[in-house]
Amino acid sequence: MRDVPDRCDGEPMGIISRGFRGRRTEGGDRLPPGQYLEHGFPVLSAGPTPRVPLDRWEFAIDTETGQTHRWTWPELTALPAETPTVDIHCVTKWSKFDTNWEGVSLDTLFEDVETSVEYAQVYSYGGYTTNLPLEDLLDGKAWLAYRYDGEELEPRHGGPVRLLVPHLYFWKSAKWVRGIRLTNEDWPGFWETAGYHNYGDPWREQRYEGD
Repeated sequence: MRDVPDRCDGEPMGIISRGFRGRRTEGGDRLPPGQYLEHGFPVLSAGPTPRVPLDRWEFAIDTETGQTHRWTWPELTALPAETPTVDIHCVTKWSKFDTNWEGVSLDTLFEDVETSVEYAQVYSYGGYTTNLPLEDLLDGKAWLAYRYDGEELEPRHGGPVRLLVPHLYFWKSAKWVRGIRLTNEDWPGFWETAGYHNYGDPWREQRYEGD
C-alpha cells in the first residue's frame, strides 16, 4: 500500500456530511462557508509517513518537453526565503488562521523554467499526487515550505518540505513533496480520482465532484 496523505492534516477518514455549516461565530468573515475555527493543528495520517534523509532529498520540475530542473536540499535552502502568514482550510471543515511558514516561492523556482502548458501535477514521496492549474502556483500564491512556526517542518506535517497553496483546500498542499510535472492535460490526482473536486476552492465549497 502506498503512503497517502490525508485530505489535510488531522483529517479523519470518515464521511463528510453535506450541508454542515460548522461553528462560524469565532471566525467571522475570514471563515469560508461550512468551516469552523481550529486552534490546534491536528494530525492523522492515512498511511506510513515517508521519512526522507536530507542528503537524499530532491525536488524537480519536469516540463512538457522533457527538461528537468532539480534542487537538492542545500540548493533549495540557499534560495531566497519568504515567511508567509496565511489562513489554511481543510476540506473536513476546520480552518486555522494566521499560520506561519518559511520557504521558497514557486515563482523563484520557475524563474528559469520555460513552459507553455496550463496544468501541473504535484507528486510526493510515498506516491501521492494532486493536480492544479499552473497559474495557481505562481504570482505569489504558493511556496515550498520547510519551516512552520519557526521550527523545522515535522514529518507528520509533511516535512522536510510540503507544498503550501493556502487559497485552496489543504489537500492541494501536498505533504512530502517531491516534484511537479507540467502537462498539456489536467490529470486528476489521488483524492480527485476518489470523487473530490478537481479544483477545491473553499470559498465556493468545492469539496466534491459536482460541487
